[in-house]
Amino acid sequence: MQEIDISIIIVNYNVKDFLLNCLTSIANSRHNLKIETIVVDNHSTDHSVKQIKPLFEQVKFIELDKNYGFAKANNIGIKQAYGKYILILNPDTLLFEDTLQVMYDYMEQNKEVGIAGCKVLNPDGSFQLACRRGFPTPWVSFCKLFGLQSLFPRWKLFAQYNQTYRDINQTYNIDAVIGAFMFCRKEIFEKIGLFDEEYFMYGEDLDLCYRAKLAGYQVAYVHTTSIIHYKGESTKRSSINELKHFYEAMEIFAKKHFSKSNLFLQFIKFGILLRSLIARIVKYRKEIFLVLSDILIINLTFIVGTKIRFGGFFNLPDYAYPLVFIILTLVLILSMISTGAYFENKYIIRRSVTAFMITFFVLSSLTYFFKEYAFSRGVLLMTIGTSIILTTLVRLIIILRNKLTGDNSERRIIFVGTDAYKNNTIIEKMIQSGNLNINVFGWVTVNDDYDEQVNYPILGNVDYLKKIIENYHINEIIITDKNISYRDLINWMVEGNYRNVRFHLVNEFEELQIADMINEITGNFTSNPEYNILKFRIRFYKRFLDIVISVFLLSLGLPLLFLLKQKDKNIINKVWNVLIGNLTLIGIYQTDGAEESGIRSGITGLVHLIGADKLTPNQIERLNNYYLQFVNLSLDFDIMLKYLFRKKQWVRN
Repeated sequence: MQEIDISIIIVNYNVKDFLLNCLTSIANSRHNLKIETIVVDNHSTDHSVKQIKPLFEQVKFIELDKNYGFAKANNIGIKQAYGKYILILNPDTLLFEDTLQVMYDYMEQNKEVGIAGCKVLNPDGSFQLACRRGFPTPWVSFCKLFGLQSLFPRWKLFAQYNQTYRDINQTYNIDAVIGAFMFCRKEIFEKIGLFDEEYFMYGEDLDLCYRAKLAGYQVAYVHTTSIIHYKGESTKRSSINELKHFYEAMEIFAKKHFSKSNLFLQFIKFGILLRSLIARIVKYRKEIFLVLSDILIINLTFIVGTKIRFGGFFNLPDYAYPLVFIILTLVLILSMISTGAYFENKYIIRRSVTAFMITFFVLSSLTYFFKEYAFSRGVLLMTIGTSIILTTLVRLIIILRNKLTGDNSERRIIFVGTDAYKNNTIIEKMIQSGNLNINVFGWVTVNDDYDEQVNYPILGNVDYLKKIIENYHINEIIITDKNISYRDLINWMVEGNYRNVRFHLVNEFEELQIADMINEITGNFTSNPEYNILKFRIRFYKRFLDIVISVFLLSLGLPLLFLLKQKDKNIINKVWNVLIGNLTLIGIYQTDGAEESGIRSGITGLVHLIGADKLTPNQIERLNNYYLQFVNLSLDFDIMLKYLFRKKQWVRN
């Protein structure tokens, strides 16, 4: 067999267009080198292999039956490679014309180097920091997790992970290179083994470089050639949570190479938890700002009211503080949640005004039971009245700012369906009707059988809808496939919840027009049947009751639990799962795929009371759908009473 200089291994997953460009750039970078290219496809759903394989007859394609992750897929390709050097390359990269020759010559001249990487650029030409890194030792991890690296990028002490204190226009030895471009000696894999398949995504490149250095090889950053890397394109087309996998990879690396330091492992877990919390706060920053501003306003107005009525800002009896502020805040928050004023997508002023009225009623009622706190109804009235005015102004400012800055004005649309002609027709009519603020990003397929003659790009499969919504900041989804079930729809709506995503289930453009008219007049968030389970207030009260009741049943109520449900041997385990959030007390009956959206199955529910064995799959789906659509406190109370005290036997006709 002819000697191969470089074997290029590319793991592809749903990035057909990028793979095409990548393979073209390889062909333009060959020079006189003997190259073999192996594409390992991780069960893509975008017809990558089918469409690209005929265009590159010299490329070897390996089609896998599922997504095995980056490490294992690369290992499959490496085992079939014959090159003196192995280049691990991402499909969302473009090689420069001299890339392969420069890297080959460098490795030939530097025998001590086992793995090398080049300068990696973003599409805009900026430098990609991840292409040269330090190992995540305890100190380096601390600086990375807690932002010291970002604060002091030029300080060697703090910036060792991304090496930002070093000149990008020099060649030098480093700890690790990026997995998107790893130029390796074949002998490396023969001596230290292949990629560690415990890593699904991220970390396997660090791990390989670490083992190479332990074996006596150097790892180098070569600045004299470059590639372009369209970072994260595969993850955009999948359900992969890259942040989760990144921190999991750090934890795996720490356990494997720093296992003696238990303190370090705990620190990594704490850092991951903290970063996840920060990410959640950033995600809901607007809603959190609104909650904090309401709390600040009602407490400040109460203090000012106290000053006006009693001559001092804190002139209530000493025993009143800080309890009076705590009660005031809790009652307000619960009232706001009960009216849907928080986390329900729209700033509807009447909801916040109603919440303040409820707050006044509740606090006034409490003073009848706790006379020692009945200081002044005038102060309370002044507090509520002034707070209504100020919080309304805050909401009006937010609404006005959104309009002036264009927030939510652009309709960022994707289509879900398999009928390309129907989708294109609706888009054309939307444009002709004067909808100039629409931005159609593409369409999402329901299955692998779709019309390839489309005017807009295919973004992925519906299994990855949540990720597509997040990556493209979608605020409107038009579903044109009549075969999509309401169970699928509710799952997708839950995935899009709190992201200002509006759903339409339509077959013709006229249906979409009617939905737009209704939304313009009524302010309804979706043109489909409204599901109560999507409302934050419903999910809040259900989780709150789950925690309170399960804590009671597992402690003081344990005898009662055994008395009422002595025939159910797993009742303790079920209640425990309710407490930790895996189940809910009252919910849907679990069917295939029901858990995917985050809707918890219930210990009991409509289907449970009747008996799943007495129902057809269609009846189960309709009962589940009814519950999700109309769930409220009253319905849950009725179901719980029947579950505990009488279980009617139903007979199917």
